Amino acid sequence: MKGGFIMVKTSEMSMELKQELAFTKEELAELEAAKKMPITFDADCPETTPERAVKFRRVNPPRNRMDAHGA
Repeated sequence: MKGGFIMVKTSEMSMELKQELAFTKEELAELEAAKKMPITFDADCPETTPERAVKFRRVNPPRNRMDAHGA
């Protein structure tokens, strides 16, 4: 399995599987609360400056769309 991902059509899933994979009400509430929290930067996670952003390098180079779809 290349990349570790499997594409699945939700239309082909059983209702039971969809419910099992869906977020619970508690999880949705946690996500909403997290969205409202400010981002906190610290020594382990400093804010990225423009100078640091320029030095950032992708681990895997971007592929063009034709390569990604095997055409």
